[in-house]
Amino acid sequence: MSKARSGFFSRRSFLGTLGGLAAFSAVGAGLLGTGCVKRTTRSGLPGPADSDWPAESDWAALRKQVQGRLVSVESPLRLCEVSPGSAACAASLEQMKNPFYLEDQPGATQTTGWQDAWTAQVSPFAVAAETSNDIVAAVNFARKHGVRLVIKATGHDYLGRSNAADSLLVWTHKMREVTLHDAFTPAGGSGPGVPAVTVEAGTRWLEAYAAVTNRHGRYVQGGGCTSVGAAGGFILGGGFGALSKRYGTAAGSMLEAEVVTADGRLLRANEFQHPDLFWALRGGGGGTFGVVTRLTLQTHEMPRSIGGLNGNIQAASDDAFRELLAHLIRFYPENLNNQNWGETFKVTPGNQLKLSLAFIDLSEEEARKTWEPFQAWLASRPNDFREKLEFLVVPFQKLWNLDYWLKNAPGMVRPDPRKDQPEGQFWWESNQKAVSEYIYNYQSRWLPLRLFDDPEQLAKILFAASRHWEFSLYVNKGLAGIPAEALERDQNTSINPAVFEAAAWILMVASETNAFPGVPGQEPDRETASAVARRVSAGMKIIRDATPGAGNYSNEADYHEPNWQEAFWGSNYPRLLAIKRKYDPQGIFRTHHSVGSEGP
Repeated sequence: MSKARSGFFSRRSFLGTLGGLAAFSAVGAGLLGTGCVKRTTRSGLPGPADSDWPAESDWAALRKQVQGRLVSVESPLRLCEVSPGSAACAASLEQMKNPFYLEDQPGATQTTGWQDAWTAQVSPFAVAAETSNDIVAAVNFARKHGVRLVIKATGHDYLGRSNAADSLLVWTHKMREVTLHDAFTPAGGSGPGVPAVTVEAGTRWLEAYAAVTNRHGRYVQGGGCTSVGAAGGFILGGGFGALSKRYGTAAGSMLEAEVVTADGRLLRANEFQHPDLFWALRGGGGGTFGVVTRLTLQTHEMPRSIGGLNGNIQAASDDAFRELLAHLIRFYPENLNNQNWGETFKVTPGNQLKLSLAFIDLSEEEARKTWEPFQAWLASRPNDFREKLEFLVVPFQKLWNLDYWLKNAPGMVRPDPRKDQPEGQFWWESNQKAVSEYIYNYQSRWLPLRLFDDPEQLAKILFAASRHWEFSLYVNKGLAGIPAEALERDQNTSINPAVFEAAAWILMVASETNAFPGVPGQEPDRETASAVARRVSAGMKIIRDATPGAGNYSNEADYHEPNWQEAFWGSNYPRLLAIKRKYDPQGIFRTHHSVGSEGP
């Protein structure tokens, strides 16, 4: 079992940087332990032991209605619960290291729980949906019988929103059709249309990129992790990727959504039909306003190339490290806060600045020229700083091509070893630590651009926070500096407007991999988790105190986020709440810290 880790994206080379393009999505969610879960959905709903739980005849009727696609759900680790130490258990544990295997199991998701927050649970039944009609039937059944409803596509969700005990699971994994459009016009609209792609509810980003980029030479704004869903909570909550400084959020590229609402209607929502619902779906959160069955997303001209800058800068003392941070803060607005750059800086307690940056449409020479002044300053201080930086550029169209990486950098990818899987299915090596992960603490915050006006003061804040725990600063998850076209798209979404004033996004995280609550011999280290969680909280308190009103990204935030309505949606929250009450007055769709979840 691995020790506590401070972030998802440690990389040893540029290749790790490119692999890290996979890890900027809304990952997480609960996996199938047997412990108690904090209820994140409606309270007072029946369970199998209750008299008002649907009768066998009710379930049989639903099974017939969905043509046999109502399935009983069991944890893939059931054998480890009843026979720990067995060969069968060992085989199951090995399978749990494969994110695509987890997605093939209705009783599995990517994260196993969160210390003092939630532990993953298994639904007794799931509708393994293959059509929109299957989803309509599931929603109607849950509403009629008062059964808790849970929605899961790929199960990437840190806040445990895609699992719950005593629930009916709508599992959209098998709905993965991808359709390309040379010119798409939303229903009810007119005009020549724009290039687009339609993805069904269970589609993974790898499948979307294979169609859009690998085969057709265009780009759709999405996540980097290949196994994250392209039509689920990632995009409904906003959806940041490595290239968001150029293209904005994934929600901003949404043109149309097909969605099953709480009353069982199948609606097409876009700017011409149900525009209020469409606005809410573009950033208002997954599992909140209905069950999305498919999304249509605008595609964009593909970048020519993608590059990486990977390495580290070691400061010899605390004073030198503060100077380094201040120099980076002065350098950042003019040189990196633009459409060409993305990804992360990591600030460590050991006075090291780690760089895992991505850049698009810059040659290696152009990227080096950007950094020449910064490196010259470092070179002028040889007693204070040691640096090792590497640059590399590859054709963009090769980014999600497994054969390319197997030939040029096989250590960067993990091909799915199972037979009868889709050709070219892989995940990035740098994402392995986020598979079957137990979270100790996970806190984040947008960093307003205005703070960069006082480099020394901001450096003091970042330095003080880093004394408690290391953190990453994401260039691509603040939208200050994005092009006007992307800005216009995103200003028509429901994400927190504070993001447009954010230069970057800070994440401080600690977790453990291959830890399974309730499984003998595989339990997370609770004592370490509590101790480390306190350090993360202390570090992030310094950031929070320095950024009043800065807000946060709802998909990747603290489970215990204070004043979450304002933090996640800012001035958009009252409008979102009104739309929620219009389309789901009974609260059929409710998850932890989602719009309307504070109600009875």
